[in-house]
Amino acid sequence: MKVLVIQNRMGIGDMVIFLPFIEAISKKLNTQVSILVKENSKAKEFLNENKNIKEIINLERDNKKKGNHDGFFGTLKLVKEIKNHNFDKVFIFNSSLRFFLICKLAKIKDVYQYPLFQKKNQHIIKAAQDFLNKKLNLNVESKPEITLDEKKINDAKKKYNFSSSKTNILLGIGGSGDTKRIPAETFIKFIDQCSNFKECRFFLATGNNEQELIILNKILDSTNGKNCEKLNHLQISETLPIIKNCNISICNDSSFSHLSAALNIPTIVLMADTPLLYGNYNPMMHPIMPDGENNVTHNTLGKDRINPNKIFKKFREIII
Repeated sequence: MKVLVIQNRMGIGDMVIFLPFIEAISKKLNTQVSILVKENSKAKEFLNENKNIKEIINLERDNKKKGNHDGFFGTLKLVKEIKNHNFDKVFIFNSSLRFFLICKLAKIKDVYQYPLFQKKNQHIIKAAQDFLNKKLNLNVESKPEITLDEKKINDAKKKYNFSSSKTNILLGIGGSGDTKRIPAETFIKFIDQCSNFKECRFFLATGNNEQELIILNKILDSTNGKNCEKLNHLQISETLPIIKNCNISICNDSSFSHLSAALNIPTIVLMADTPLLYGNYNPMMHPIMPDGENNVTHNTLGKDRINPNKIFKKFREIII
């Protein structure tokens, strides 16, 4: 049996969130599945060792520029590409009529999909759980786990001189937008508190956006910057074994919070401007809210109100 799963949301975080549902389909049908996902999900960098996934196919659609699968002719091209795989079944994690028609035109016999035209106010996790419960009688827990080769973990441990005498901390200081990037000063205060508490080593995970690099360099130039190791030159696949060797992570609501929690590392998530469910869907996640807020969502704009004392308090609760 050849099975396709379509997950067309953007970004690493959403890809991680849908991982348990993709794996559940594979296990239920007792076959590896192919997945159709956007390139910016970076699925090929962190799911290449997943035994439930046979193939990762890029969906070439982009909100910022025209992709090969955009528009009428792009749709026909996608139909042809899918048809060439001769899939028997497809599971579509969205309510789009477009994907339903694409799969029908691609001659896939069994098409399973969210109810059409019900995207508005759709809960990202509950919708997926209800979908698989209804179609496959599955009850899927929201706890993604990323598989890593043990050799890669051990190689990273040696290469970066991880020591059990130190507390190794990942700091996910990057973010997909300015409103998610907690100021460098907040991280510096936390680093200073940790360094006064016990011997620590910090790994700074970020991209190479100009604003992210400003935050990175401020931290490196701080008093305890000598205890920090920057990771911005590495690919996601190279960063994962380093994260796995850490004792704990403190991350903006960004890709690194999702990856860290999925690697079973206790992860403090700094929730500044995104719905809370993105910071507490995994039991390994421990969200920190901005001062004065009991909840957080889009336009909370709370990055300057994330209290380093709260981060340090939660850090001590977890690490001791």
